[in-house]
Amino acid sequence: MEQYEPDRLAPARLAALRRGFGSGRASLTRRSVLRAATGGAFALGGIGSLSACGIPAAKNTAGVSSEDHSAAEKRLNFSNWTEYMDVDESEKHHPTLDAFTRRTGIKVKYTEDINDNVEFFGKIKPQLAAGQDTGRDLICVTDWLAARLIRFGWVQKLDPSNLPHAYANLSQQFRTPDWDPGRAYSYPWTGISTVIAYNKKALDGEEVKSVSDMLDNPRLKGRVGFLSEMRDSIGMTLLDMDKDPAKFTDDDYDAAIARLQKAVDNSQIRRFTGNDYTSDLSKGDLAACIAWAGDVVQLKADTPEVDFVIPDSGYLTSTDNLLVPNKARHKTNAERLIDYYYEPRQAAELAAYINYVCPVDGVKAELARIDPDAANNPLIIPDAAMAAKSHAFRSLSQKEETAYEEKFAKLTGA
Repeated sequence: MEQYEPDRLAPARLAALRRGFGSGRASLTRRSVLRAATGGAFALGGIGSLSACGIPAAKNTAGVSSEDHSAAEKRLNFSNWTEYMDVDESEKHHPTLDAFTRRTGIKVKYTEDINDNVEFFGKIKPQLAAGQDTGRDLICVTDWLAARLIRFGWVQKLDPSNLPHAYANLSQQFRTPDWDPGRAYSYPWTGISTVIAYNKKALDGEEVKSVSDMLDNPRLKGRVGFLSEMRDSIGMTLLDMDKDPAKFTDDDYDAAIARLQKAVDNSQIRRFTGNDYTSDLSKGDLAACIAWAGDVVQLKADTPEVDFVIPDSGYLTSTDNLLVPNKARHKTNAERLIDYYYEPRQAAELAAYINYVCPVDGVKAELARIDPDAANNPLIIPDAAMAAKSHAFRSLSQKEETAYEEKFAKLTGA
């Protein structure tokens, strides 16, 4: 397992992170918050503060569990992000969770106490590092944090016998992340796609089908946006350069930085943004930008001029993931809940409410009964062609993460 080392970030990187949190990302949608911090950001109340607080490094304790009390204690503590679960009209009940309790007798204490990955890590790190129960049986965190928790040995290996629907119905594109091959420790709650969005009126007849179109068309000068999240902006640029974000080298990364730097120097790129690109795109101040698909689904409903394109080179996909922390008292109950949401009916009800990429095969017919538009939206239910264009940004070592984020911070002027 990876040893627990504090991250030391250059002032430029710390400034970049503060700019991200101060630009409205943390005050808008949940998706903007989860992207607001990357693995290198643990220094802000995360990894770096462990040593400062005198918390010892974690031992190699992968899969450590207290006795599983699931059979005797029909309950489950589930921590999730805000607005990431279906609710009824009163906004007081979660229909799918209530149905789970009626079916199984397991009462779910559902807590929306995740506001961003770094902050949540700060809540649970003392117990995890000390080998203690966090008080949570199931958590939902973004892929880079899930990867870290697995490498530290702080989450439990899942029992496949309790996950028949999850094993059978997990979409192919999410089955083999490099940080959890075969999904031994995690299952995705949702997928988050990075695409190109554009304002048809602002384009004024120009065509944008690729990152090259954004960077090389002089008629778009000053009206192009990229994201202040390194993995998205660099990943989409790597794909446009015919490089695989899952396999790139240091030289590939530097070439992508250089390409974007040229566009910064000649003012082709208006700015690097958090979620606040949505306002610029809707108004037409941005003609085209790198965007998160969940935002585009909402923007298209309110602003007919906004649309999206999937480049021929492909697009980036990340995930939010369900994991069982070490020492959780109700591991089997947690696994039963994971499996429940991989049944198409429950998956459809969830997708109809939150409008993120559904990772469950066989859900389209169920979703069509609830919301035909959502069922036919490739940003929620990717078709085979779109799924084939999906790429993940590879896991980074601590050394790589520090170096890459510092270079990206210099690029963005943070």
